[in-house]
Amino acid sequence: MTELDPCDLPLVQRLALSYAPARARGNELALLMLDHRLATILRQGGEPVIAQIKLAWWRERLGEHPDAWPAGEPLLEALRRWPAPLATLAPLVDGWEALLADELTLSGIEEFAAGRAAAWQALAPADQASAAGQVAREWALADLAMHLGKEGEAGAARRLVLTGPSRAVRLPRALRPLAVLHRLARRAIERDSSDMLDGPGAGLVALRIGLFGR
Repeated sequence: MTELDPCDLPLVQRLALSYAPARARGNELALLMLDHRLATILRQGGEPVIAQIKLAWWRERLGEHPDAWPAGEPLLEALRRWPAPLATLAPLVDGWEALLADELTLSGIEEFAAGRAAAWQALAPADQASAAGQVAREWALADLAMHLGKEGEAGAARRLVLTGPSRAVRLPRALRPLAVLHRLARRAIERDSSDMLDGPGAGLVALRIGLFGR
């Protein structure tokens, strides 16, 4: 069986994943790879209906029993070990689809962030799920703000980040990659940067959060 290759992820996500405990790394790699795969569908451009068809394929797979999945897809093979019901990943697909709207509204931005948050919540212990969702939502908003081309849409996402309360939330060790992504994303937004790894300072922040969680 072909294993997932972290090198397919963006650099900042590979950096964050390097701080994952061994017991959590496989599931977090699968989540980041699924998220990246869905993002790639949108970034390929073309007719929105084509992107919707591709997203629908993933939604259908997540609604099936894994025994019905086609063979030979490494990401699906990795998701067989997903520790929660696969339905917890369906909002992630819905969130990316919300970005296909001709005009991205505040509601669409919130749906996107909620979809990413739901997936990370599924990996959190029950007593930490709310905190994980809050942090993941803020990371999702910041990441979106840095990639939106329209200033009005990017500004709306940025304002939601800056009014969020998640900066002081501390996550469990198993979710250290999410903590790293969140802090780097919020740092970039506060610096009005579009790059989460904008210089050596970002590396030091990642090291501190990755090792100590704060």
